[in-house]
Amino acid sequence: MQIFLPIAEVSVNAFTLLGLGGIVGVLSGMFGVGGGFLITPLLFFVGIPPAVAVATSANQIVASSVSGVLAHFKRKTVDLKMGFVLLAGGLVGSAIGIQIFNLLKAMGQVDLLVTLCYVVFLGIIGFLMLIESIRAIKRAKGRPGGRPARKKHLWVHTLPFKMKFRASGLYISAIPPIAVGVMVGMLGAVMGVGGGFIMVPAMIYILGMPTKVVIGTSLFQIIFTAGFTTLLHAYTNHTVDVLLAFLLLVGGVIGAQIGTQIGLKLKAEQLRIALALLVLAVCLKLGIDLLIPPKDLYSLGS
Repeated sequence: MQIFLPIAEVSVNAFTLLGLGGIVGVLSGMFGVGGGFLITPLLFFVGIPPAVAVATSANQIVASSVSGVLAHFKRKTVDLKMGFVLLAGGLVGSAIGIQIFNLLKAMGQVDLLVTLCYVVFLGIIGFLMLIESIRAIKRAKGRPGGRPARKKHLWVHTLPFKMKFRASGLYISAIPPIAVGVMVGMLGAVMGVGGGFIMVPAMIYILGMPTKVVIGTSLFQIIFTAGFTTLLHAYTNHTVDVLLAFLLLVGGVIGAQIGTQIGLKLKAEQLRIALALLVLAVCLKLGIDLLIPPKDLYSLGS
């Protein structure tokens, strides 16, 4: 069932796009990530131009995140106060990121730089998460209650402008959450990601939030940041393909509900190690694609 995408200007199988949206929706519900780090490179693989893939994937991220966060609201695993603080930084970061994206587009380097960003960020985050997850599992086995001791980050507690986040059981400065939000907003605009693969580890290891609360709060923030990014891309670049977005949305909403149920049945340490392995797998695939010569070698000259 081939359909023509007007903005992307390519024909793609509709069921393939529904399947991609569904897979990313499952991951969104399980791990609290928007899924952009996976959907964007997957859209590259099926022939969608990078600029369109980056802009349109933000739509799918919004849908998966809304579906996932509704399930978490029912279980009261969303820290709204933390979510709004992260959002304040996220909106600023998105506006900055759009300007960077426009600059790269004008230089003609969007494709290469977006892929390189993925390889670097996914490699670093995946490796650090994998090491920490293995340590957490070892600590859990070594303690009689089976629960690891929470790591204290003293530098976070010494910063000014402290706020109390009751749902997370934290009393920390607002500066680190805002900084995390700005970084994630910039990545979302440049790379077409929700930023969950950066935000979730940062919320766990820097802010010290409980894993179950992190997932719902991350999704809550991603809804607004990704939505804002989509509007900016549509207004400044005109690269949002509505038909492509709709097919990804349908698959994403269904997948997110399934992913939430799976995530609730897994332990926190298991969720962390599964996400780390997934991040490293995507990084490896993109890295290999950068090194392998393309099938069609050609150059454009005046």
